[in-house]
Amino acid sequence: MVRLAILASHEGTTLQALIDACAEQRLDAQLVAVISNNSASGALRRAKLAGIPTHHISSKTHDCEDSAVLQVCQDAQADWVLLLGYMKKLGVQTLAAYKSRILNTHPALLPKFGGQGYFGRRVHEAVLAAGETQSGASIHVVDYDYDTGPILAQVTVPVCPADTPAQLEDRVKLAEQRLLVETVATLTA
Repeated sequence: MVRLAILASHEGTTLQALIDACAEQRLDAQLVAVISNNSASGALRRAKLAGIPTHHISSKTHDCEDSAVLQVCQDAQADWVLLLGYMKKLGVQTLAAYKSRILNTHPALLPKFGGQGYFGRRVHEAVLAAGETQSGASIHVVDYDYDTGPILAQVTVPVCPADTPAQLEDRVKLAEQRLLVETVATLTA
């Protein structure tokens, strides 16, 4: 069974997809820690409700966030680290210790609409402004820059002519959640 540490900054809807898949035994994985830089994040609330150990690590709580994140992941004996809407760049210690074992979800078809500043609804606004006919989600290995690591999996979502950013975001989010569960199912300890 693969052991996963999750880093998330906001509501945690993608985390919830993993929690549900594990509870329904559709996914043979154990969520061993949820870390957030936001003490009021929905991700921490969802993890607590599911009985998953939670950790608030930010510049307000720790002098060295990188060391603290790495320590939690190692103490939890995580095999993989997943960034699910985590709004901070990981530090070099964590990146080195979990080299090629850190995955990020991104709400677009990378390499398009990726990089610093492309997150959340901003991505969907940019997709619509560019007149794209397809969008989707990507799961990639994290390296030292934003959204540049090798892509492991992608799913496409049609862009409808009347889409608002919120409508496109909702469809991409559902596809992203399914893709994440499918991809995590292929990971090994």
